[in-house]
Amino acid sequence: MYRFLLTPRWWGINVFTALAIPVCLFMGSWQLGRFETRVDTHREQQAQTDEARTADAAPLRDLLPVTTETSGRQASVTGRYDTDHQLLVPDRDLDERKGFYVLTLLRTDGGKAVPVVRGWLPGDAGSKDDSAKVPAPPSGQVTVTGALQSSESPTSKGVRASGGLPAGQLGVISAASLVNLVPYEVYDAWITVSKAASPLTAVPPATAPGSGLDLKAFQNLGYTGEWFVFAGFTLFMWFRLFRREAEAARDLELGITPEDPEGPAQPGRPENPEGSDDGPQTRSPAGAA
Repeated sequence: MYRFLLTPRWWGINVFTALAIPVCLFMGSWQLGRFETRVDTHREQQAQTDEARTADAAPLRDLLPVTTETSGRQASVTGRYDTDHQLLVPDRDLDERKGFYVLTLLRTDGGKAVPVVRGWLPGDAGSKDDSAKVPAPPSGQVTVTGALQSSESPTSKGVRASGGLPAGQLGVISAASLVNLVPYEVYDAWITVSKAASPLTAVPPATAPGSGLDLKAFQNLGYTGEWFVFAGFTLFMWFRLFRREAEAARDLELGITPEDPEGPAQPGRPENPEGSDDGPQTRSPAGAA
């Protein structure tokens, strides 16, 4: 009855099913592992953030290059603010309010500069009234302490490309976006100060790219469900095809064909039932002339 399983058609179906289900389960498990890794990373970062608030600041050179372990760590660097190249970073939200960052480059003794976000102000960076509220940076040599951050990407949340922005504004905080704006080298990292001068508000450190419970983390969780659903659907379709084929094989053994769904005539069953067009029929008395 199940000899149809040995046909070339069913060999192909069986091989496809045998390969598809493990692949779907593997991909689902891999996506679930990615989500769990992001959850663990988020917890580690939360613990590191709590420790960083109480830990002593380390020299900037000891924390470079920025990694997921050093991102958010307290760093200290000494230098002089470049007052000629102060920039505003528009379209930045803080506590569900629109505003902008105030970024000033700090020239170190080695000549290289590190971008420093001195704080956040509510309003529009393009407005003269709002930009006039920006306080001047400290003069002379200063030591800046704040959370170390990696360079932003134009695809990051709340970040837009610098193209089309007016002079004095910056869309992305990175060495690549600053290379054409300043005549010196810039570190591929930036610092957000821990304590901002009034009326500025200190900007909290952001989560390192590729970690934490962001949208991509929950996309991994969604993909996990999709792959497991694909595995279940593949198995369901195999059983459905198998059942239909088995029923067709059973019907053939019983002599039932699609044109004759009721099967062959049984003993004692009239060949020409009443009401058929062929063979003798019994005329009812009411039909006699």
